[in-house]
Amino acid sequence: MAAATATATAAEEEARLLRLEEQAEQGGGGAWEYLSLARRLRARRPAPVLRLGLSLLNDASARSRLASEQWTLYEQVAVAAMDCQRLDVAKDCIGVLSKQFPGSARVGRLEALLFEAKGDWAEAERAYALILENNPFDQIVHKRKIAIAKAQGDMSLAVDYLNKYLELYKQAAFCYEELILAQPTIPLYHLAYAEVLYTLGGLENLQTAKKYYASTVQLTGGKNTRALFGVCLCSAAISQLTKGRNKEEESSELQSLAAEALMKDYKQRAPSMEALVAGMLKNMKLS
Repeated sequence: MAAATATATAAEEEARLLRLEEQAEQGGGGAWEYLSLARRLRARRPAPVLRLGLSLLNDASARSRLASEQWTLYEQVAVAAMDCQRLDVAKDCIGVLSKQFPGSARVGRLEALLFEAKGDWAEAERAYALILENNPFDQIVHKRKIAIAKAQGDMSLAVDYLNKYLELYKQAAFCYEELILAQPTIPLYHLAYAEVLYTLGGLENLQTAKKYYASTVQLTGGKNTRALFGVCLCSAAISQLTKGRNKEEESSELQSLAAEALMKDYKQRAPSMEALVAGMLKNMKLS
């Protein structure tokens, strides 16, 4: 029943997106609502996103009304422009973001993606290397480096990058284990350790990650949203791997409590996101 409801909700959201797209493209308004929904659904519709996004960015009055959300739109349009090979537009958008947020790793990733879009693999590699100097555990950058190697047909290098990526996380896991042993009441260490294990994947790592997400929830009095999501994500992944054979009552109760706490949190702090979170939990078969 939950799966069917989630599927129906997703279909309704997709239909709404298409209606908004048609309405906005025909000049009936709703461009920002469409672009916001496209981001939330992670819908890959670069051509209309580019057209409608530019129509807002090129309108000084509309851009002003967006206030700080205009920077999100610049990013969205930059990515759509790269997908459409409008690299001139992407460059302009990234330039604006770079000026507004100098030294930002997020903007740095966009700059590297632009090099990728141009086929300038060496410059993209250099840009990603700079980001990793400041944050060696940037998952997105490691995955992009693997993608670059595959795009060039160098599977040996891709495997090498993948192994280095996994080794980094294994080293990080060991470090967090030592930190937790030394200072067991610091929730940040529990959360970081859980996220490293979740990234590594595999049934044993996921089961341990779930325990440390749970300990983070306990140490923060149930107020850490990332940890609550972590419990839910681990529960869903474990269920998928075990094909429903994981029937521990305590585990089932924990994931139900985490899902309930998340819904309560979003209802109080971000009611506009409540339906989205409910749909996500239903997709994970946790509500």
